[in-house]
Amino acid sequence: MKFKRPQLRVPQSRSAFADGSARWTNLDLDPVPLHRRQWGPLSFISYWVSDAFNSATWQFASSMLAVGLSWRESLIIVAISFFIMSFVIAGNGAVGAIYHIPFPVISRASWGFWGSYIAIVSRVILALFWFAIQNVNGGNAVRAMIGAIWPSFLRVKNEIPEDQGITTNGMAGYLIFWLLQLPFLCIHPNKVRWLFVAKSVLVPIAWIAILIWAFVAEGGGTMFEQKATVSGSQYSWVFLASMTSVLGNYATLSVNQSDFSRYSRVTAKWQLLYVPMLPIVFTFISFIGIAASSAGYARYGGSVPWDPIELISHWSSRSCRFFAAFSFALASLGVNISANSISAANDLMALFPGHVNLRRGQIICGILSWALVPWKILESAGSFLNFMSAYAIFLGPIAAIMLWDFWLLKHGKYDTLALYQPNNPVYRYSKWGVNWRAIVAFIVGVVPSLPGLINSVNSSIPVGVGIHPYQFGWLLGFVGTSLVYVGLSWWFPARHAIIERAVMAEEIYEGREVGTGSEEILDESTQEKAKV
Repeated sequence: MKFKRPQLRVPQSRSAFADGSARWTNLDLDPVPLHRRQWGPLSFISYWVSDAFNSATWQFASSMLAVGLSWRESLIIVAISFFIMSFVIAGNGAVGAIYHIPFPVISRASWGFWGSYIAIVSRVILALFWFAIQNVNGGNAVRAMIGAIWPSFLRVKNEIPEDQGITTNGMAGYLIFWLLQLPFLCIHPNKVRWLFVAKSVLVPIAWIAILIWAFVAEGGGTMFEQKATVSGSQYSWVFLASMTSVLGNYATLSVNQSDFSRYSRVTAKWQLLYVPMLPIVFTFISFIGIAASSAGYARYGGSVPWDPIELISHWSSRSCRFFAAFSFALASLGVNISANSISAANDLMALFPGHVNLRRGQIICGILSWALVPWKILESAGSFLNFMSAYAIFLGPIAAIMLWDFWLLKHGKYDTLALYQPNNPVYRYSKWGVNWRAIVAFIVGVVPSLPGLINSVNSSIPVGVGIHPYQFGWLLGFVGTSLVYVGLSWWFPARHAIIERAVMAEEIYEGREVGTGSEEILDESTQEKAKV
């Protein structure tokens, strides 16, 4: 067998979308052709159930209990937050389901070609760091699994300096999880959807079993007795800040849901399924976290074990510890693929389309997770984690601009071909390729929350009442940006970007070569034409 030297450049599209330039597309950035659209209703349901079952959702409500809210109010906040977020996710996800293009390409319609890099870079930063941090959560779960099989593993002498934030057995768990995860980074989204189906079956079974244990063992602990400890104006600000925290955790998918919905084989109306589903699923999982942690506190004493791995470490049954830890490892794997690696890969492709495709982008994301030393971040940089959570104040305005641009300003009509042609005047907006309306609206949405963001990173910097806008930063940014962007677009309309008829990908693909995402093939009708 002849060895082929690896190529630094990725295969380029030979369709009209390439426009003779490798700067703005490759095979994986092109619209998904009809025969590659394999996500149906079951795929999307399992995707979201899979994404919801992760450690962060488990701990949503616990953080609210810690700041003085009761369990009822905590669950109400989770439900309201996801009810709001579900509309944004469905609205932006529908664009991908209609035009079958990813988030980086869609953002060109509202930001302009070069302006879209503001949205893309903001998203990729978050994806890379959260991928790395989820690796630590998965590694801790693997460590618990191995410790359940061989208890002596948990007593291995630590040879790593304490200030590094990780132990020898913790590093072993991290490495094993990373190696097990690596093959999934090479799988195309059309095939990885079966991972979501498996996770959406196995993990809920395990977590419902933990919920049953919580009520059988301790009747749910003391959760039903807890009352709110804040009142008055303080209660209002705590309520808004907690809602912002929940909204911020899923602000990323409100922006780039199209990275997955582009593979849909069903109509965009299926995206509306998220509106009733997300509040119910996420609130239920948060309830499991509260009940299990409360039961663990009542049964084992000490501090409240909000970390689920800490909770299961108290169990005497090694088999129960193993399978519970396995469910959390699988949860981390699923959320890393669904929310981080594929999203980061799409963003990296948009930044370097000539050298990065979907598979390379995911592998780069995996490699960079080591360079970011996430165990060090989790151990010693609490202010950094606050900043990453607060980074959602940038994504709220981005989501607003994309949502209203498509549904209100452009009347649901995009020219798919023009989104790949920087010299086409439709989405160029200016000689710099930037839509100034989006830039102004973005700045207006972000600036009011910056003092509070600074204070969250470094509490020694006083900002006074400037902290309050930040406490509902995502909502403020979303609403403020919406008003400014829509207002500017109505007063100073970009008429060249408003088209009479939508141009779909099928029109461009008809009679042309179709990119499969990793190689080029001809569909049957095109093959017949080629023979003629």
